Amino acid sequence: MIKKLLLSIVATAAVLSVFSQQLDLKKPADLLTAFVKIRGSLDTTQETVVYNEGTIYAVIPEQPIIAIFKFQLYNIGRFQKTDAGYNLLTREMLLYEDIKTGTILSTWYNPYIKDSVEVLHVWNDPVNSINKADSFKLPFVKLANGHLCFYADIPLFYPSPLKKLAWPQNSRSDMYQAAELFQFFVAEKDIQNKKLKSIPFDLSWSRFSDFLPWMKMGDQPGYLLYSSRGSKLSNGWGGLPQNIKDFVLATAPEYRHAPAIYSAPNMTSWKYFKKLMEERKDATATPHQ
Repeated sequence: MIKKLLLSIVATAAVLSVFSQQLDLKKPADLLTAFVKIRGSLDTTQETVVYNEGTIYAVIPEQPIIAIFKFQLYNIGRFQKTDAGYNLLTREMLLYEDIKTGTILSTWYNPYIKDSVEVLHVWNDPVNSINKADSFKLPFVKLANGHLCFYADIPLFYPSPLKKLAWPQNSRSDMYQAAELFQFFVAEKDIQNKKLKSIPFDLSWSRFSDFLPWMKMGDQPGYLLYSSRGSKLSNGWGGLPQNIKDFVLATAPEYRHAPAIYSAPNMTSWKYFKKLMEERKDATATPHQ
């Protein structure tokens, strides 16, 4: 009788111990721990890759909405532990592809201006963030079958790097306006599994923005709508499609890894376009020795 009672007490204590170790997602520090497991890994030496693919639509008033590009995108990153929480260190790239064939584009015939333009793919380095354990926030909802959806709706409105007067073909406004809409789908049991430092998730990413600077749309009304879906790749860089890996290794091989150290500010497509155009202008203006 005493033996059974002792076994019962031990079993109850074990259950209570496991329960007490569960992450409380209402607490910022626990929520941040969950986010690190989802988005990357609690092992700060581990690099993780998030990959998605989708379609870009041109939305112009009083015209049919038209799919103009396919695209593939990946972000490679890792977390860095700090006294305040975690820094997320990443690079991201996006390839614009022919809407029919999926071929990676170098030029594109723009039917709205009836001319061909050079396609500039996305090379954003860095894309970093500081995440503090005492104030971290990320909304989520419970779904069926034990799943959660974490989401981040990020409206953007700030002074554009491309002022309209200086860049009349490439910018419609002195203000940059866009929105990034993320949804992360994950199993709650994986979040609460103490043995897992990194857990799988599926991703939905949507975006709207002004027309890209290299499209040379000027004052053309309308915007671009991105729709995509993807996931964290279980084998990281090795899980990417071969055409992406080949393109990266031939163009910017540093994108095979996350940044080594935290830096700021972040790179954006608009800033990258301005930087590249100014570098080309400087190279042309510099006399050859």
